[in-house]
Amino acid sequence: MTRPVEQRQDRSLAQESILDAAEIVFAENGFHGATTRAIGLCAQANAALIHYYFGSKEALYEAVIARRSGAINDARRARLAQLHAAGDVTLEMVLDALLRPTITMGRNPVGGGASYARLLGHAATGTDARSQRIIGAYYDDIARLFVAELAAAVPGLGRAGAVRGYLNTISIGITLMAPTGRVQALSDGALADDDLEEVIAGAVRFNAAGIRAMAQTGD
Repeated sequence: MTRPVEQRQDRSLAQESILDAAEIVFAENGFHGATTRAIGLCAQANAALIHYYFGSKEALYEAVIARRSGAINDARRARLAQLHAAGDVTLEMVLDALLRPTITMGRNPVGGGASYARLLGHAATGTDARSQRIIGAYYDDIARLFVAELAAAVPGLGRAGAVRGYLNTISIGITLMAPTGRVQALSDGALADDDLEEVIAGAVRFNAAGIRAMAQTGD
């Protein structure tokens, strides 16, 4: 007889397998192009099981975003807490806490890798009601937290400048989640796309300079 603990473990594994498969299929085909049949084939599960666990394709799509956004945002909050516990917090520290979890997860196949990077890019730039609702539900709270952190770290930036700085930083962070090889191609091999620390450090330097410039000009 199967024990309750084993049953829960089996359910958990099945759900994770479906979420992993859905992440890949949604990333490759978009929401409308993805089908539960294709997701089931990828997960080696039938469509009835997907419906049983998630109810609908839209609910499954949201569950994929919820899983990864939760991990990213938990890491961001933890880094901020460590910074504040240690003492003075600089703009560069805030930007590192914002960017590092996103870029690291995007470059880690276990954490979604390029598939989640593509999926998040679709959702974050989507103008449809579904994308706006989901991004708002899973990213607005953390966004408001970092807007406040940016405003506090840069005298004269103000809330409006902090909002623009946050959005510009996030846009760059999303493009850096997947190593596309463009940096090698454009630099004729002088630069590498697999040095995670340099990728993050470069993004921090670039965004810090832009945000400080916005404070100086009053934008």
